[in-house]
Amino acid sequence: MSMISAQAIRDRYSPLYFLATLGSGGLMVTFFMYLMFWVPHPGQPVPVFEDILSAYTTGGLPMKAAILVAALGIAGFAILMIRTLIWNLGALAAFRKTEAYTALRNSNAETQMLAIPLALAMVVNGGFILGLVFVPGLWGVVEYLFPMAMITFLAIGVYAMRLMADFFGRALVDGGFDCSKNNSFAQILPSFALAMVGVGLAAPAAMSSVPLITGISYIASSFFIVSAVLLAAVNLVLGMRAMMESGANAESAPTLLVIVPLVTVLSIAFLRLNHGLHVHFDDHGTKVDTFTMLTTGLMIQLSVAALGLTVLRRFGYVSQYVTGTARSAGSYALVCPGVALSVMTHFYLNKGLVAVGLVDKFSVAYFAISAIAIALQVAMIWLVFKLNAKHFRSEGAQGTAVPAE
Repeated sequence: MSMISAQAIRDRYSPLYFLATLGSGGLMVTFFMYLMFWVPHPGQPVPVFEDILSAYTTGGLPMKAAILVAALGIAGFAILMIRTLIWNLGALAAFRKTEAYTALRNSNAETQMLAIPLALAMVVNGGFILGLVFVPGLWGVVEYLFPMAMITFLAIGVYAMRLMADFFGRALVDGGFDCSKNNSFAQILPSFALAMVGVGLAAPAAMSSVPLITGISYIASSFFIVSAVLLAAVNLVLGMRAMMESGANAESAPTLLVIVPLVTVLSIAFLRLNHGLHVHFDDHGTKVDTFTMLTTGLMIQLSVAALGLTVLRRFGYVSQYVTGTARSAGSYALVCPGVALSVMTHFYLNKGLVAVGLVDKFSVAYFAISAIAIALQVAMIWLVFKLNAKHFRSEGAQGTAVPAE
């Protein structure tokens, strides 16, 4: 992909382009699901290089093929993730010098800036996946990495909170928040960013063998998870009220699906935190509890997806902004729900249906449900390359990327 220069796009840039980085990182996770649930990994909660190599060496042709596809997918989208991150940082630096940036920082759209820490948190999560898959002996030193990872996520979290402080400080003290233009779920993006930080901070709780590290991880993660839930609840009501009164914003319509990835991230965070409580603090949650939690989360996602897709279809969004000539950075928000549903399907199947005995692992039903997750993954791969071709190539479709409110 030959990417248009950051300077050339400065006049139509939006921080929502960081969702392109997020989408590539999310697709890395979808490939890691193959390894997470198909490769045996006794002795630790996630597969590492040695487990993957052993499974590839001793496994049959289907196992070898799955591991090869997963490794290539993780490596390929890691490269794309880093490439779009570097491009975004350059474009953002140029954008900061424009009047459009000043206008954005004084409007409803200021919360688009939270796409930056959201993408940064995904990059750190993606880096951890790269280490697990490609670095031999990583698990032997992982306890030294957990504190550094928590410091990194906390730094990203502080950055996100500072951006939110700027927005709420202006809106709550000076006023100026235009409720009539809040007719989308765009304001839930900050919740997504906080949840991504929270799920990263929860990783040591699930994986560390040191109770102190687990405890610190649990406490730090809980702050961002609770903040994300509270903020999402408030903005869900405000956004729905504005949409019922003024109708949804056509360009911001993909944000109606932002609840879907938010629920996936929160569900994974809860799984990680509960595992840490079980291992170190004698809390024995049952498989039925996990099944209930995942079922509730998935049903929320399907309900929200039904609403969002109905609105998108009424607007003809895909024919305009994906396959058509119109161009909006907000169209990258379509990638997150598909990726999130793919990942959630893997977790629901393995940690829910298989765990309680409703589906046998590697049965016909198991692979049929796995095929749904893979179909969603393939669709999102197509969408990422379609959008990248439209937005990052100089010969792409004409139009402007108007920041969504």
